[in-house]
Amino acid sequence: MAETTKTKKAAPRAKGGGTKTCTVAGCKRAYRAKGLCFFHYKQFRRGELEGRPGRYDTCSKPDCKKKVVEHGLCQDHFEAWKKSRKKNQAAAAPA
Repeated sequence: MAETTKTKKAAPRAKGGGTKTCTVAGCKRAYRAKGLCFFHYKQFRRGELEGRPGRYDTCSKPDCKKKVVEHGLCQDHFEAWKKSRKKNQAAAAPA
């Protein structure tokens, strides 16, 4: 039987002619996407890159990492905001 050998894939080619570098401090790898090298872009997509939200914006409330739905808030915080707004409007109407 003939043996087949696997070849390793090369790292993705750099964009921008290899002149641009990753925007992460201390990284000298070539730019790949969104100003990041292939390694940091992969972390960005997983939401693991420090100082940057993941693929989507996160809720503006402290310590909440859920996906933004409307007005910079996640579904839970947005619903709470709507309830408090309705409550305030109802209280102000009779006055």
